[in-house]
Amino acid sequence: MINIKSAREIEIMRRSGKITAATLVRLMAAAKPGVTTGELDRIADESIRSLGGVPTFIGYHGYPSAICASVNEEVVHGMPGERVLRDGDLLSLDIGTTLEGYVSDSAVTVAIGSVSEAAQRLMRVTQECLMLGIAQMQIGNRLGDIGHAVQEHAESNGYGVVRALVGHGVGRKMHEDPQVPNYGNAGEGTILRKGLVLAIEPMITAGTWEVETLEDGWTVVTQDGKLAAHFEHTIAITDQGPKILTLRNVAEHEDADRYRPAEEVAA
Repeated sequence: MINIKSAREIEIMRRSGKITAATLVRLMAAAKPGVTTGELDRIADESIRSLGGVPTFIGYHGYPSAICASVNEEVVHGMPGERVLRDGDLLSLDIGTTLEGYVSDSAVTVAIGSVSEAAQRLMRVTQECLMLGIAQMQIGNRLGDIGHAVQEHAESNGYGVVRALVGHGVGRKMHEDPQVPNYGNAGEGTILRKGLVLAIEPMITAGTWEVETLEDGWTVVTQDGKLAAHFEHTIAITDQGPKILTLRNVAEHEDADRYRPAEEVAA
């Protein structure tokens, strides 16, 4: 069942999203060579709680951490721990915040130190896929318009679009109906309505779209071992168009230029 959110509910989710966004920016600032993914997890846990939220991921289907930290060929659900980030890595950070019973969910891929031009291009195109998908969140459009926009842009740039994992509705639960594939046909699927809140999250690969799950039961990697990138926002459909509830502002950090490839531009 698809849950349509009231203006009051969207406002709570906006405040939840503000916590998520602020925490992601802190993580982006801390993600440097020599830092462990476990240290980033501790930063996220402290940040979310200090801002009045609760880390949504902890305990979700038994997941033990506040963030997912996926490196290089890891697409999503990488478990933070003792892994040390190295110059040239791509790091995908995914977090969620629960505030007053409502969830916001967002992800970003960042460069650790100096990365290759190929990695930078993958990040840029994946972020563009996200923004193109969000642009389709207009009243009267259909769910397939979102996936079609993502798929067309990714594949036209020579990239793979993960099929096994999709975006989703979000609200009182992190995963609600409907599922939101990053592929599909324009003009097909559920009609988009005012008050629908979705987490759009392109997962784009430098090679095959096929993935597999490691023995830890969580970490999803590309089958061919090539790089992956992941960007995500929580967005509400309004009379004025899509409203991003997890929009970040990296400009408030002194070293903001380091994060320009991962900065969102409000449409």
